[in-house]
Amino acid sequence: MTDTRGFTEPVEPSPSVVEANRGIIDTIPPNAEDFQDAQRGLLALPGVPVIPTRDNKGVAWNFAGYDFLLDSDDQAPPSVNASLWRQGKLTAVAGLFQVTAAGNRAIYQVRGYDLSNMTIVTGDTGIVVIDPLASYETAQHALKLYRDTTEDSRPISAVIYTHSHVDHFGGSRGLFHETGDVIPKDLPVYAPEGFLDHAISENVYAGPAMARRAEYMYAAGLDKSPYGQVGSGLGLTISTGEVTLVPPTHYVGGPLIQPAKHADWLPTNVVQWREGLYQHTIDGIPMVFQLTPGTECPAEMNFYFPELRTMCMAENSTHTLHNILSLRGAQVRDPHAWSTYLTEAIQTFGEYTDVEFASHHWPRWGSENIVEFLSNQRDMYAYLNDQTLRLIDEGFNGIEIAEKLRHLPPGLAEHWYNQGYYGSLSHNFKAVYQRYIGWFDGNPAHLWNLPPVQAGVNYVRAMGGPAEVVRIAREAYQAEPPQYRWAVELLNHVIFASGEAGDVFEVPADVLQDAKNLQAEAMTQLGYGAENGTWRNFFLTGAEELRNGPQKPTSHGASDLVRSMTLDQFFTAMAKSVDGPKAAREQRSPLVLRWVLTGTGQECTTTLRNGVLIHVDGQDKLAGKPQATISLTREALNDLALAGIRFKENFDAAVAGGHIQVDDQAAADTVFGYLTFPDPVFPLVTPRPVPSDQEPGPVTG
Repeated sequence: MTDTRGFTEPVEPSPSVVEANRGIIDTIPPNAEDFQDAQRGLLALPGVPVIPTRDNKGVAWNFAGYDFLLDSDDQAPPSVNASLWRQGKLTAVAGLFQVTAAGNRAIYQVRGYDLSNMTIVTGDTGIVVIDPLASYETAQHALKLYRDTTEDSRPISAVIYTHSHVDHFGGSRGLFHETGDVIPKDLPVYAPEGFLDHAISENVYAGPAMARRAEYMYAAGLDKSPYGQVGSGLGLTISTGEVTLVPPTHYVGGPLIQPAKHADWLPTNVVQWREGLYQHTIDGIPMVFQLTPGTECPAEMNFYFPELRTMCMAENSTHTLHNILSLRGAQVRDPHAWSTYLTEAIQTFGEYTDVEFASHHWPRWGSENIVEFLSNQRDMYAYLNDQTLRLIDEGFNGIEIAEKLRHLPPGLAEHWYNQGYYGSLSHNFKAVYQRYIGWFDGNPAHLWNLPPVQAGVNYVRAMGGPAEVVRIAREAYQAEPPQYRWAVELLNHVIFASGEAGDVFEVPADVLQDAKNLQAEAMTQLGYGAENGTWRNFFLTGAEELRNGPQKPTSHGASDLVRSMTLDQFFTAMAKSVDGPKAAREQRSPLVLRWVLTGTGQECTTTLRNGVLIHVDGQDKLAGKPQATISLTREALNDLALAGIRFKENFDAAVAGGHIQVDDQAAADTVFGYLTFPDPVFPLVTPRPVPSDQEPGPVTG
């Protein structure tokens, strides 16, 4: 790590952090079975140090970067929580594995090539690929490892997405690299009902904010080392190649795959019929599906292979406590539904299952072992839900609940797979509180809080000025035991007070630098002590940005997602880009545009009024005569959606090139002039730069 003071040596963990990190390993019974299971069925190692990006200008996946986890002994370094170190060593195991086999049917997994696993099932005419990773490049190389090792050159006969998170579909086009990216027109692609809507809403509507926060969550800008990134708990990190999407053709729960009727239930399904199960055969492989909406993902499904007595649990059970609310941002998940669907899976498949695998981590074998695992995971999510509600009704707020319930019951806490490597008890209890009660805790003192800059100014003034606050924070940092959390909170006020405009308040440059340096030191110690991989990554990335500023983003746009958007989704995305206050102030009368797709004849009417962009499918007879009609192909519309800050430039170029026709360019330009496009590296640990034309703001309510 290099900081603004020119230091190149890493920050060492404090004695209190070293002691805590070493002690945690003794709180959970030893278990060598995980290491045996993580290696079981290994057929081939990666054989390459890195996977390059398609343009050969970067690295999509770095195997060699994590050699320090595999080459070291079991003793965790002082700068890493010993429990997280153990999880990092397990998730660093990479290669092709045979999960199970019977007759001509077999299940393989490629693990350690991305955050997620890619699963391959041998069908009658080809191979069925489940969850083709996050990037074109990693999926391409994972498939190559399978083909080189097994010498199975048969075509891909189907693709299955277990759910709508990008690390389970982003590499889908990479599966067809060997055919020149040509995807068979008759390729069936299966997904749970609602998949595409949720994939787009998560990756497009709030995509820029989630991508920025994901840089923190997976620590893409940090070195991979005992002083930096050691994994994320769910896997090592997420790949940084090209995100793609081969759209689903068949939805489980959609018109083509409806719940099975009792009279139609096949005896070869092994499991007993019940309401809501789906049966379907894919390339000769009988399968039973269980939809699990609202669990780990809004659109998700588990499924069962009767021939192999094997169950895929998607991401609903993993070797970690998962997130009720991801730190990168997402909709709050439903732990009650999650535990209920796990109960349903146990009751339906448990006694008939010899092998269980998921989209992350390693499989489990043995019916009793699997049922115990699923039951303990189920109990964990039920505990999160029920105990939060109990304490809500006793008047506790989310922060208080998280501090009060810092441990699971012994029967749950004694299992490594229930540790908080990805989700944490702390942020999950707060998330459950948010789901049921919302952001407001009922105390009117918290109903109208000052924003961070104004609060910072007032706190710093009240405490005697910036230098005095830094002095108090340093005392907290050096206390025994150290008060790192309090130091970070104090210094945050100094740093954000520096964001005040004009001469209203000023933090001297040297004091501000001291505050940043000390807060970075405190965040580093918090990161070193974290058992949770994403907490470690957030703290250490925040410390790095305090020292050196934000780095260039590593994520790549998902153009396939944009191409899959409906007109409704396109204009919904456009509407959220409108600068509402400016448009409402300057455009006092409605401005109506008619959009026509020349290839399909589809129409949509948009109306800019009161600072919002309203769209109606077809002609909006109540909006009045359009001021302009825009005719364009779907390809031209896609180009606009992908243009970002170059939207107006691309529109003008398309008009000049004859790809877009518009009968009143001025009217269209007026609407486009209100579109805004976010900075992909907006600040998180420092205040936003003050615009040169902004007047000093009030420092009190």
